Amino acid sequence: MTLRISLRDAEPVIVNGAVLRARGRTELQLENDATILRGRDVMKPDEAVTPAKRLYFACMMAYIDPRNLEIHRADVLSGLETLLGALEVREAKAACVSFAQKVAVGNFYAGLADCRWLIAYEADAMARVEDLAVAAGASLAEDGIVPGAATSAAPLA
Repeated sequence: MTLRISLRDAEPVIVNGAVLRARGRTELQLENDATILRGRDVMKPDEAVTPAKRLYFACMMAYIDPRNLEIHRADVLSGLETLLGALEVREAKAACVSFAQKVAVGNFYAGLADCRWLIAYEADAMARVEDLAVAAGASLAEDGIVPGAATSAAPLA
């Protein structure tokens, strides 16, 4: 199976653990099995700040660092358990199941696609919660209540 990859100028790519950088716009054609991940799909450790992002990071590490596979596999399982415990929506749980089926057979690259869906779902859910919090704060302000402000128990004269 041939895989074609387009890289932007200066975009890094990881191939079998080696980091390469494109000079100019580059097209690669991969004609055999290799572990390859474009720079835009690489997540840095400090970016893994939510449950779905931590799951993505663990899966990515399992994919690009097979020498430490058992450590990364444990991180994947822990992240999946955390995320499944927090999710209530059937579609999100189904994405977790799909992810689990892929990583169970060692297809970490395909699992990353499910993680990207979960990251988008998580961001959308967090935005909805923030919108509700803002709306609740506005409603409280209209009632003269300031969230986080100390209340006074002084008697009325």
